[in-house]
Amino acid sequence: MRLEMLFAIVHNDKVAYYSSIIQSRKANLQLSVAAKGTTHLVLDYLGLTERPKTMIMSIVRADQAGSLIETLDEQFKKGKTYKGLAFTLPLSSIIGTRAYGFLSDDQRTVKQEV
Repeated sequence: MRLEMLFAIVHNDKVAYYSSIIQSRKANLQLSVAAKGTTHLVLDYLGLTERPKTMIMSIVRADQAGSLIETLDEQFKKGKTYKGLAFTLPLSSIIGTRAYGFLSDDQRTVKQEV
């Protein structure tokens, strides 16, 4: 199963909401970092402030990526506070069977404690 890196840029107050949607698609790794939207230059020029943004980066399975992007797109259309941007990039390789198993949520590669 191929893996992809999902990038979602959302408003700070919706990070937990979008993280839970992504997690429901078996994304075992997520990283959130502060970000700026693309309109910050215009808003700065006009003396307006922009709502803080967060970028959520997740590793998702390629077979889940398309439907996850569609789900996020539907959520982005709910209203102004739900706006965001999401896209994926393919990963060319992952080193290690266990790392791949964790990232792809493949239970066959995870050691079970006895």
